[in-house]
Amino acid sequence: MAKKGTIAIEEAVLNPDGVSWMASSATLFNPGVDGSKPSNHGHTDLLLDIHNTRLAQMDAHGVEYMLLSLTSPGAQGEPDPVKARKLASDANDWLAAQVAQNPARFGAFASVSMHNAEDAVAEARRAVKELGMYGVMLNDYQSVNEGGDDEGKKYYDAAEFVPFWAAIQDLDVPVYMHPRYPGPKDLQPGTRYGERKQILGAAVQFHLDLSMHIYAICSSGVFDKFPGVQLVAGHLGEGIPFNLWRADHWYNKPVKKATRPSKHDYRYYFTHNVSITTSGDFNTAGLKFCIDEIGLDRCLFSIDYPYDTIEEAQTWWKDIDLPEDQKEAVGRRNAIRLFKLPLEP
Repeated sequence: MAKKGTIAIEEAVLNPDGVSWMASSATLFNPGVDGSKPSNHGHTDLLLDIHNTRLAQMDAHGVEYMLLSLTSPGAQGEPDPVKARKLASDANDWLAAQVAQNPARFGAFASVSMHNAEDAVAEARRAVKELGMYGVMLNDYQSVNEGGDDEGKKYYDAAEFVPFWAAIQDLDVPVYMHPRYPGPKDLQPGTRYGERKQILGAAVQFHLDLSMHIYAICSSGVFDKFPGVQLVAGHLGEGIPFNLWRADHWYNKPVKKATRPSKHDYRYYFTHNVSITTSGDFNTAGLKFCIDEIGLDRCLFSIDYPYDTIEEAQTWWKDIDLPEDQKEAVGRRNAIRLFKLPLEP
């Protein structure tokens, strides 16, 4: 049994079948790659590995347990509903088999296709009930060829996804909202990102796009219908906690309040239905702000491996200026409670 250490919950993997679709983002991750030649993503080897380099790094730096998830965009990047459904189920079967090799150190999130609620519910139920997964990972919007908005996207505040959120409440597992790169339509010349590719990815575009989606879900009334649903947002909540005062200042004005779909404001949902993690955002002042703003119980540790290193995250965490009880809560206790992990508190 591993010594007690941190529990990291936004930690990416890739099944061998995913190497080809992952390669499509190689030039977005590394603009220096020659896009005219086939190329693996820079982190492909680390994403494929679970039991060797990853586990050795966990042991070396004090990570007790990881919740693993198929790297972005996963099924959300596949616009064909049949292919997306198979991509998710195959990845879940593979990941469940990997976790079964060392369940003391690893657990998993389920991948699901969000082309329609029926497929999403069926795979979420199978993954949780049969494969023993602890939550669902959604990589922002679902790319679609038909049935979405003008940009070929489906967002989960839409009425068609009410059955999905009902099932999530019934399953009693969290949904982790994770960012993704834009699809091909958004990268064409003359589009928002087509002329500004320098802001793509984790530095800017990820939190801009995903924060909009999270705001939309919070304000849609989903949490009023299903108060047991729990979302998780990485990267210190995609920046939303730092904007809560202003967001509510306007969302609560009479001209907005009279017609808004939700009963409550954003702060209410961030203190009742949303948790945030430190994935890829090792900012002590920012974490302290989040603890003060949304509460200690809503803040969890994460790394974002392999996009950030275990060593960097753990070095930050070992020396972080937090009271010991807060460090214990964020570093492991909150994750055990929220995800109902089979670990000693």
